[in-house]
Amino acid sequence: MTASSDDQPKPPRTAATDPRAAERAALQEEMEELKLARLRTKVEGFRNEFEQEREAVRRQAEQSEEAPAPAEDPALAAAPPARIKRRHTIGILAFFVIVIVPTLLAFWYLTERATPSYTSQVGFSVRTEEVGSAFELLGGVAQLSGSSSSDTDILYDFIQSSEMVRKVDERLGLVALWAKAPADTDPIFAYQPPGTIEDKTAYWYRMVRVYSDSGTGLINVEVSAFAPDDAQAIASVVYEESSLMINRLSAIAREDATRYARDELDLAVERLKSAREALTRFRNENQIVDPAASIQSQMGILSSLNTQLAETMIDIDMLSESTNQNDPRLIQARQRADIIRARIDEERSKLGFGTTGDHETGGQVFADVVGEYERLAVELQFAEQSYTAALAAYDGSVAEARRQSRYLAAHVAPSLPESPSHPQVVETTLIVALFAFLTWALALLIGYSLRDRR
Repeated sequence: MTASSDDQPKPPRTAATDPRAAERAALQEEMEELKLARLRTKVEGFRNEFEQEREAVRRQAEQSEEAPAPAEDPALAAAPPARIKRRHTIGILAFFVIVIVPTLLAFWYLTERATPSYTSQVGFSVRTEEVGSAFELLGGVAQLSGSSSSDTDILYDFIQSSEMVRKVDERLGLVALWAKAPADTDPIFAYQPPGTIEDKTAYWYRMVRVYSDSGTGLINVEVSAFAPDDAQAIASVVYEESSLMINRLSAIAREDATRYARDELDLAVERLKSAREALTRFRNENQIVDPAASIQSQMGILSSLNTQLAETMIDIDMLSESTNQNDPRLIQARQRADIIRARIDEERSKLGFGTTGDHETGGQVFADVVGEYERLAVELQFAEQSYTAALAAYDGSVAEARRQSRYLAAHVAPSLPESPSHPQVVETTLIVALFAFLTWALALLIGYSLRDRR
């Protein structure tokens, strides 16, 4: 019994039966072939590079084996020996002319021709002493200050000025001292006489060196000369002239202070004279020496008269009780009382204590006299006090002027040298050699640079 046609299995679909599947299979095959072609190309490239590198290494090895030894190079074997050229000769000759010859000449001149010089040192500073008022002087209070930087700067310039050169020349004769070095054998260090003040000042800069310390105010001076005594003498004169110059500077301030104090004293004297003349004229016009004393005298008289009047009135009362009114004693006592009253009124009128009319005339005049006297007395007292203060100020100024408030204090006295300090043969020769060598090296570098640019 056979199966039916519906139960039989269906055949698989092939390229012949499905055209899309055939296209996909063709595309996959082409992609696989392209990948294989790329891999083969890369492999071939790597293989070619490897072969080229191996060939290059082989050729390099062959060339190194075939290259001759350096000692057997015919080009090197035929090279001529080195020779001194013209530029080398010029450089050696220039070294001899620029370096060797000046150094030898400097050494010969310093040892054979240069005149030895001696150096004297002196050091000083400007000291300032300040004193306060006259009361501080009486109390012994004084203030001492250190050096003044402005004075130090002034001295620094003064010592190097032509004025100092002129003063030292007038006292010592610098040309004679400097002429001890013969100009014909030592033209470099010697002075050429006679010369002007400018020439002396220029040579002074070479022989005198000033060192100033602005922080401490100290000044050190080194004076050179061709004899030990001359160096010490010049240093001493420099110190003395510096001291005189400082004294002149302080004298200007002292003269100003004294002049102002003197003017104030003259004004106080004139004021005192005027006050005393006014008081004397008042006394002559009013015939009163002291109104206060006159008032006291008048008050004493009034007191005495009042006492007498009181006693007389007591007597009158006693007589009135014991006698009649016609008693001569009572009459005399009453007359005495009237006379005492009249005297009291007269004395009171002198003082301005009288009646109203008298008070307006005599009393008011006496009050004006007393007021004028008191005004003149106050002016006289003020003038006397002003005169006393001005006189004290003037005395203090005069005492300050007589005292040296600014002076030089030498901490190093002018020394007397025992051995010459110049010329310094070794140091100077080395300096000449150094500068000569630098000049030669610079000239050599310039010459080679110009040669290379051609």
